[in-house]
Amino acid sequence: MDLSVVVVTYNSHDHIAGCLRSLDRARGTLEMEVLVVDNASADGTLDEVRATAPWARIVEMGDNCGYARAVNRGTRESTGEFVMALNPDSEVGVDALETLRAHLRAHPRCAIAGPRLVGADGEVELSGRSFPGPTTFLFNRYSLATRLWPGNPWSRRYLLLDWDRTTDRTVDWLSGSCLFVRRAAIADVGGMDETYFMFNEDVDWCHAMKKAGWTVDYVAGANVMHRIGSSKGRVSSRVILERHRGMVHYLRKYHPSNPLLEALAGALIMLRARLMLLGNAVRR
Repeated sequence: MDLSVVVVTYNSHDHIAGCLRSLDRARGTLEMEVLVVDNASADGTLDEVRATAPWARIVEMGDNCGYARAVNRGTRESTGEFVMALNPDSEVGVDALETLRAHLRAHPRCAIAGPRLVGADGEVELSGRSFPGPTTFLFNRYSLATRLWPGNPWSRRYLLLDWDRTTDRTVDWLSGSCLFVRRAAIADVGGMDETYFMFNEDVDWCHAMKKAGWTVDYVAGANVMHRIGSSKGRVSSRVILERHRGMVHYLRKYHPSNPLLEALAGALIMLRARLMLLGNAVRR
């Protein structure tokens, strides 16, 4: 088996058909299996999978156990030389799978390759970034500091804003919406850290791979459309809290410092979460 694609779903009815059709169009000469790992969807997602792609294998988790655990389950139940973790709100370009596989085969120390991600509106997603540090939560893509002062040096360094993402580049980490991973690297390093529920597991996985001597590469010639704006608006309180808890976990795991500084950084991150929860309540 050349490739195993693991698509994790949770109430993904509106997007899963387009995702699976794009995979079928892009398979080319690849011997490919597709596993839809479902976190207890209640919107008819699995009925849509059965109707649209009866060739896809469904793995039911039984409850909403998070993204990392579902990806790991799909990886364990698959057999491909390469594993691609793909979000259900993504559609792969016709040549994307072959291009990513060719890159990994040409670069034997590359553990993870990721495509050029473009939104439905044509905007290029800033996949491929530097590793976050203790203050990165102040300078990420959607932070107030970045919106008010987009050219500040901290945001530019973290987001790699001086690079237009039209060329291949080895980076620190790639967006988890589409990760093309060498199974041998997974065997060496392990799967995603299941402490993360949703968000930050992609940064962590890339960090673990790089610490073990592998590379993480952005491949500009592979194109994937990702509806990054499809979930704009009100976000569930659990997602907000888990995202910020993931930030704290990553900080403690990769940037240990003295207890006072660690406590201060953690408190500031969770304060940001509470402010976002307040904003979420107002939007409701």
